[in-house]
Amino acid sequence: MSDDSPIVMGIWGPPHPHPLLAPEKNEGWGKLRAAYDQLRERIEESDADVIIVYSTTWPSVIGHQVQCRENPEWTHVDDDFHALGSMPYSFKVDVDLANGIVEAGEKRGLHMRGVDYHGFPIDTGSIVALSLLNPDNKLPMTILSSNMYANRAETIVLGKATTDVLKAQGKKAVAVVVASLSNRMFTKHIEPEDDRIHSQKDDEWNRKILEFFAKGRLEDISQLSRDIHSQIRVQKVVAFKPAWWLASAMGQHNRYDGDVLAYEALHGSGGAVISLTPTKGSVGDKEFDEDDVEYYRGDRNVIDSDSTLEVSETASANSEVSDSSHTVPEGGIIETSAAPKAVGAYPHARRVGELLYLSGVGPRQAGTDEIPGGAIRTPDGIPQEYDIKAQTEACIANVKAILEASGASLSDVIDITSFLVDMERDFAGYNEVYAKHFTSVQATRTTLAITALPTPIAVEMKVIAKIG
Repeated sequence: MSDDSPIVMGIWGPPHPHPLLAPEKNEGWGKLRAAYDQLRERIEESDADVIIVYSTTWPSVIGHQVQCRENPEWTHVDDDFHALGSMPYSFKVDVDLANGIVEAGEKRGLHMRGVDYHGFPIDTGSIVALSLLNPDNKLPMTILSSNMYANRAETIVLGKATTDVLKAQGKKAVAVVVASLSNRMFTKHIEPEDDRIHSQKDDEWNRKILEFFAKGRLEDISQLSRDIHSQIRVQKVVAFKPAWWLASAMGQHNRYDGDVLAYEALHGSGGAVISLTPTKGSVGDKEFDEDDVEYYRGDRNVIDSDSTLEVSETASANSEVSDSSHTVPEGGIIETSAAPKAVGAYPHARRVGELLYLSGVGPRQAGTDEIPGGAIRTPDGIPQEYDIKAQTEACIANVKAILEASGASLSDVIDITSFLVDMERDFAGYNEVYAKHFTSVQATRTTLAITALPTPIAVEMKVIAKIG
């Protein structure tokens, strides 16, 4: 176990009932069942005190829910696969831990709710995982919902709240996430012997993700989720939200022994049983730092500060006039949904006295992270053709959005530092676009050649403006 994490093992398992109810009907389902059995033995041999399940088949909309009922009992039938049979359950919940997670989440700014009443249904994924991994209730447990709208930063905060309680109560845990890889399922009945991964593309991307797991690269999976997601044909893949939670709870690094015990089809979707155990070794540094936040602030807008100005709408894109109603208070920081989200633990801008300092701003589009003019390389590192003029225009548009959200404008800029990854190729085009916007402003400028930026972009700007 690592020095700072009370989680002795992380487990990834599929939510489908087939390995529990019908392992004999398909060879792959049987392999998944055997993999669960192996992990059950490892849990029994570990020094864990409790099991914590993060389940994507327990969706929530209003905040994050935690199972706090001491002994939830019922009989469950899966909505889609009821023909496989019923799933009676009787679980033992660690009530102190569950209530502690609710309180710790609230302290970190999350909206939390404890579930403690008879008849509240346990979801299929949690029943499958707990029935196979902990059939005799040797360890108490609790279950966390997966909020449908929570972003990466909010999910990280939930993971940290979970660890807060384990440390405070002196408990060691097995963290279980219930999730598919690809989740494209057949929409018509198929015979068990005909089960397969829905498409070759899904299978290819599942296997790429499994390569990361096998190498213990948990934080890389979490960090690179947006890049991976943009390449996957099925845009409703749910693999990444539980990866965010698991990496946050276990430790945001790549120092894990990964073991992919099984990977099989489950009615077309990709199901894998995986274990991750902390180790002192590492495959290397994280790919890039993104959203390492401590507290939840506001509606899907997360940043660690008591003086955050949250702006959902800015002045008109065609206006150069400052809007004093958006002026950020002295010493405060600002985040705006009109600019692309930061790829690290920093705000869009911060005011000190009468000066506004902007973090480095690139051309990515707010909300989508698309790069006007094209990315300079593929996720595999293959160089691509791109349009430096389009990237520079988008970069300046993002600078303008942040300034206007702060109560300033482009005319208030006094100093710019620009970074180009290919000075010889791109300076002329970048300089032409720059002149259109800043000739009349006459801000001082420094342009630097660098080897790379955290995202596959060709230009970034660091801006200082006057304000107040």
